Amino acid sequence: MLLAAGRGERMRPLTDTTPKPLLAVRGRALLDWHVAALQRDGVDHMVVNTAWLGTQIPVHLNAAWPALAAAGGLRYSHEGADFGHALETAGGIARALPQLPPVFWLAAGDVFAPDFVFDAAAHDAFAVSNDLAHLWLVPNPAHNPQGDFGLAESAPGSGTGRAVNVPKTQASAALAALPRYTYSTIALLKAELFGAPWCDLPAGNPQGGAAPLAPLLRRAMDAGRVGASVYRGLWVDVGTPERLAQLNAAA
Repeated sequence: MLLAAGRGERMRPLTDTTPKPLLAVRGRALLDWHVAALQRDGVDHMVVNTAWLGTQIPVHLNAAWPALAAAGGLRYSHEGADFGHALETAGGIARALPQLPPVFWLAAGDVFAPDFVFDAAAHDAFAVSNDLAHLWLVPNPAHNPQGDFGLAESAPGSGTGRAVNVPKTQASAALAALPRYTYSTIALLKAELFGAPWCDLPAGNPQGGAAPLAPLLRRAMDAGRVGASVYRGLWVDVGTPERLAQLNAAA
């Protein structure tokens, strides 16, 4: 699933007329970088959610990827058309869940990570595990110095292990000592995460409830059911016009 429904307030005025995932980075729409990488790695069915200026996204993707579109590999969940607004991350995924398989990749359309590998072996190992999610974490960027989650490595220096819900205040000494990383917004997820007891939204989210993903992940972390790996390749949260300009200047 590719997340493409957000308003992109911090990117205004650029996003007043163009959805944030369609802003150009190095000659290609942000969303196209993910589609290209997914296809390269053998993923040929994608669901894209839309809301803000949502009609532009299928027009662009269907024209940019005609063979994929013709084969039925591009499907959409039109939150804006259905409810008049975006449903946030968990709400949007829950709404799209009937179009998704039991195990699926997730990526946000406003993140630039052109070299990330959507590894089939990682998918298959996750599918047979007891985990509900596997997150790719990145070193903390300047705009998120405290990170999002802790990482308890399976072996020192391995860069992989268990994602840990570390409170930003009043954490125990053991938790506070864990390295903290930023969630890249790239993950493997199981549909089970969007049911009880992890998620309060009904199946298919028919009423269009808006809900973030982080609380679901934290509940699953507390149950020991979220794995994580550190990704050290090129990764940019294209959250401001300045970051976009820097990326394009470095092309």
